[in-house]
Amino acid sequence: MSRRSGILEFAVLGLLREAPMHGYELRKRLNTSLGIFRAFSYGTLYPCLKTLVANGWLIEEPGSALEDALAASLSGRRAKIVYRLTVEGKDHFEELLSHTGPDSWEDEHFAARFAFFGQTEREVRMRVLEGRRSRLEERLEKMRASLARTRERLDDYTLELQRHGMESVEREVRWLNELIESERAGRDQRRPSLDSSPQHDNTTGSADGLPRLGSSESTEGMPSGPDTPPNPSNDTVN
Repeated sequence: MSRRSGILEFAVLGLLREAPMHGYELRKRLNTSLGIFRAFSYGTLYPCLKTLVANGWLIEEPGSALEDALAASLSGRRAKIVYRLTVEGKDHFEELLSHTGPDSWEDEHFAARFAFFGQTEREVRMRVLEGRRSRLEERLEKMRASLARTRERLDDYTLELQRHGMESVEREVRWLNELIESERAGRDQRRPSLDSSPQHDNTTGSADGLPRLGSSESTEGMPSGPDTPPNPSNDTVN
């Protein structure tokens, strides 16, 4: 499997984790939410979907009459198949989310990974961000060294192009620094509440020692799961 097809499979699984979709709807989300897939076609998407179905990660279901009418209006043809993520597909996607190897730091793969940071654990987000920053810092050093060697042989326009490329990498490094600091700040803010051991007055608590909620207290707004950062590509995709 090529790197690009692997990124596409990852994005499709991520989008279908949100909700089942027709093929035309998936293509639209991939095009509009994840810019890295703007150039791909149905001829690329459907073989990917068939592979995911064959692996047991997706199932095909008939669409409703309303969905088929919508598909006809958007794509010009009837779309009777809805793709739904299976339990195995969800487990596989969560396994992919946990990967933090060098591939996740490369340009296209990083964009897809970042699009699904809202579904990724904080520690994994940190490793991906730090890996991406390290990769770009290496790239920046090579660009500077190359420019120093060839500066005298470049015309003004080529020199400006080289500088533009360096400035783009420098901007992304600064952006990554801000994201990493934000992640660290969020982690540090949560640590006191996790480390503290509040004591309750057993005379006013419930029989099992847990604090009682008075009539003016409410559980509304209490966190029900791990924190997730806002998705900057919207996010992107699946």
